[in-house]
Amino acid sequence: MPVVDLQHGSLRAQLSTVGGLILGLCWEEEGVRIPLLRPAPSSDADALSSACYPLVPFGNRVKDNRFRFEGQDHVLEPNTDWDRHYLHGEGWQADWHITAQGPTSLAMVFSHAGKGTPYAYQAEQRFALVDGAFEMRLAVTNRGSAPLPYGLGWHPYFPLTPATTLMAKVKALWTEVEEWLPGEPVAIPEELDFSAPRAIPDRWANNGLQGWNGLAVITWPERDMQLRLEADPVFRHAFLFVSDTQFDSSFRRDYFCFEPMSHLANGHNLPDLGDLTVLGPGETLAGSVRLRPQRPSGRPLQRGDHSRQRA
Repeated sequence: MPVVDLQHGSLRAQLSTVGGLILGLCWEEEGVRIPLLRPAPSSDADALSSACYPLVPFGNRVKDNRFRFEGQDHVLEPNTDWDRHYLHGEGWQADWHITAQGPTSLAMVFSHAGKGTPYAYQAEQRFALVDGAFEMRLAVTNRGSAPLPYGLGWHPYFPLTPATTLMAKVKALWTEVEEWLPGEPVAIPEELDFSAPRAIPDRWANNGLQGWNGLAVITWPERDMQLRLEADPVFRHAFLFVSDTQFDSSFRRDYFCFEPMSHLANGHNLPDLGDLTVLGPGETLAGSVRLRPQRPSGRPLQRGDHSRQRA
């Protein structure tokens, strides 16, 4: 399996072209390793056990696997055996091909045309360790013959410790209804109000976060570590996911997901397309997210500056 390791200073990342996955991202020095994303169990891990996977040509689900656009009805086919909805596009299930590689950077692409979906496109991911941060860039180009609504996102899994907190300012929260679909936007309940650092709820959560300002901060006090997420303006929304043992019997409350997205779930069936971007043939949508480790004080990490606790 094509697995690539990147390193710059104490930042290390491991990537796979199978699924376009991130298998791991950590701060490592003098034998101390602090995971910044949930480590995959092995180099041949699939997307659902990875550290992060891409969402392209859009993320989440479309109600009843169909949408109408510019007077034409479009149908999507399920792409898993456990969900009746077409889920998260094709990128996380595709073989990507490396187009550029160096000790601190990697670029990969894949193309899709029309199987189980009306979409024909090329996607590209670029990863780089630079200036103390891990930068991810995702782009999608419409290779079809007609305009369609497109979106971008990532599905990262973050380590969850008993004291973990999240800070992310959003304008509204979407309820969840049957079949893991979005319901409607509501005022943000207190336990999911992350406008100031707040603990991750100790229960199932699967909610769209509307109107994200593009900044999130995750803090692991036990590890004296913090991760700052800085997203380009195209990522106007996010998704919060906390699993449970009914959904995943192996869940040990050891991860949660905060997923940057350019659009709302089921945007295809919303009046304004939920911030999906209409791309004509040959047009491209792109955006970047930067993951920057720092101390909870906000002080940047330096070489020789590490936690005493082994993660």
